[in-house]
Amino acid sequence: MKLVATVAASVLLFAGLILPTPILTQDRQTPTSAGDRWITTWTTAQQLVAPNTGGPPRGGRGSGPEASNLPPGFTDQTVRMIARISAGGRKVRVELSNMLNVRPLDVGEAHVAVHKRGGEIVEATDRVLSFGGNRAFTIQPGVPVISDPVDLDVAPLSDLAISLYLPRDSGAPTSHTIGLHTAYISKGNVAGSRSMPEPATMFAYAWLAAIDVAAPRDAFTIVAFGDSITDGYATTRDADKAWPTLLARRLNANKATQHVAVVNQGISGNQVLRDGAGLGALSRLERDVLSRPGVEWVILLEGINDINIRGRIDGPNALTTEELIWGYRQIIDRCHVHGIKVMGATIMPEEGVPTASERGEKIRLEANQWIRTRGNFDAVVDFDSVVRDPAHPSRIRQEFDPGDHIHPNDAGNQAMADAFDLNLFKK
Repeated sequence: MKLVATVAASVLLFAGLILPTPILTQDRQTPTSAGDRWITTWTTAQQLVAPNTGGPPRGGRGSGPEASNLPPGFTDQTVRMIARISAGGRKVRVELSNMLNVRPLDVGEAHVAVHKRGGEIVEATDRVLSFGGNRAFTIQPGVPVISDPVDLDVAPLSDLAISLYLPRDSGAPTSHTIGLHTAYISKGNVAGSRSMPEPATMFAYAWLAAIDVAAPRDAFTIVAFGDSITDGYATTRDADKAWPTLLARRLNANKATQHVAVVNQGISGNQVLRDGAGLGALSRLERDVLSRPGVEWVILLEGINDINIRGRIDGPNALTTEELIWGYRQIIDRCHVHGIKVMGATIMPEEGVPTASERGEKIRLEANQWIRTRGNFDAVVDFDSVVRDPAHPSRIRQEFDPGDHIHPNDAGNQAMADAFDLNLFKK
């Protein structure tokens, strides 16, 4: 992890010094027609991590980056990635990111379509994506780019297939390794093909950062901003069981909140205060929250990794409750500047985890007390009280524990999604 963090930090420094302007300057908030506006309907938080080319994923679970099968690069290959969107819309645009790389990325062709099953797309839904009017394009290092909009009616909670043809050696991808959806890799340019011929598979997103839709003016986005628990680490792959996706399902089923999208910006291992497994929450807030169109709420579930890394030690680098709360205040204040409300989520118990400690548990309880205190956040969702064992509050309930004592399973994620008061999101 230290090596990855160092590489990422070096890349960002390099990018900040010499990178050109992004190839697209389109206003992310401009509505496509009267009564519409752009909102983000799907995201994944980008990282630069060591790829893994090992054996097949284990057990059908989101068991971590070691099982993602992310290749070290792509050459003369098409990768088709599947994304479960939340809100629907009349037009679509796609954001690709080369933000954490030091070399340009050549894309020979890019497509978006409605996914049917097994990498196959629904007939007549395929659309070619252009970027600045170009079907083939280069993304400079450190740059995110947004496609030109395409006309495509997409339903809420539907799966979209985004296909990228990489004609030349891409190098290590800017990626997200806890993909939770099967992605398909085939030889040659088959980006517009109905199905993927003889595909290899992986469970990661490569260069795909976000999907926006043109939606009615009352539509808006909630960002789930967190760590592995938000990322869906212990949930079943290809089943859409992470709590942000389940919350989107609840919102869509309620007539008064059908206009609300939920996007997942979780990174496994993420910290509030420091970089490590990806950029820390304070570092990536602008990229993953403030720059997204249509965001009106953030749900913040972060802190357990700060506690487990620095909360169990003494000395000058030891975490304090006050320092963690300072990080929360920074996020709240910066979101409020942009008119975004912040919902605090209490930190869940973790007894049985090797890095858990008495000192860390004290910080967790003190932080939760601050989160619950009226006036600190705009609203609170008490995940701690939802998943903890009533007879043993420092550990999660047995029926929610997949065996690692920290990441709720499918049932635990459902209980978390059910804990929200949907009235908060009505307009």
